[in-house]
Amino acid sequence: MSALDKIKKMLKGHEDQAGKGIDKAGDMIDDRTQGKYSKHVDTGQEKLRQQLGEDQGPDSPRRH
Repeated sequence: MSALDKIKKMLKGHEDQAGKGIDKAGDMIDDRTQGKYSKHVDTGQEKLRQQLGEDQGPDSPRRH
């Protein structure tokens, strides 16, 4: 079992909290880099959501 599979198993049922954590981490990175890499951070956040099963389509509202 890969590390990602273990993480997915641990987060099962807590997708909302994981999403909040992803958003909080992205906001922290944006603050520390003064928004210099915000497009890259947003892409990373979306990929994490997809990997963790909190897939939001393009029509879904953004969280931050």
